[in-house]
Amino acid sequence: MNLESQWIAGFVDGEGCFHVQVNKAETAAAGYYVLAEFVVTQHVRSIKVLHAMRKIFKSGVVRPCKDNIYQYRVRKADHLRTRIVPFFMKHKLKTRKRLDFMKFRWILLLMERGEHLTPAGVEKIQAVRATMNGKQALSSPSS
Repeated sequence: MNLESQWIAGFVDGEGCFHVQVNKAETAAAGYYVLAEFVVTQHVRSIKVLHAMRKIFKSGVVRPCKDNIYQYRVRKADHLRTRIVPFFMKHKLKTRKRLDFMKFRWILLLMERGEHLTPAGVEKIQAVRATMNGKQALSSPSS
């Protein structure tokens, strides 16, 4: 299946998610583990689209999520920074999801600088994360 870049951007605008999880972890440096992930969810009848995206980005996995629902997920921080972020910087999202993407990008930059390994950095990440994916609005982070 051949997917065009602008089609992918539009599809992700409707079906994708830029997600950041912050979980308590006693063994982590700051007491928390931060996981950033790019996710696209589809019914099994459209699973070919997820596999095509995996092939295009040369990263991630396609896995079952629940009954007849599958997800394409990219969690590797290096692949998020070098494959997913540049793609969406070039092929702009058109909906409010663009703001979530910019916040996601900013969190990845904090993680690249190692700020997720400090309590102050985790606080910054949690503050931005709390405004993503339909939660209260926050002005777009700079960087």
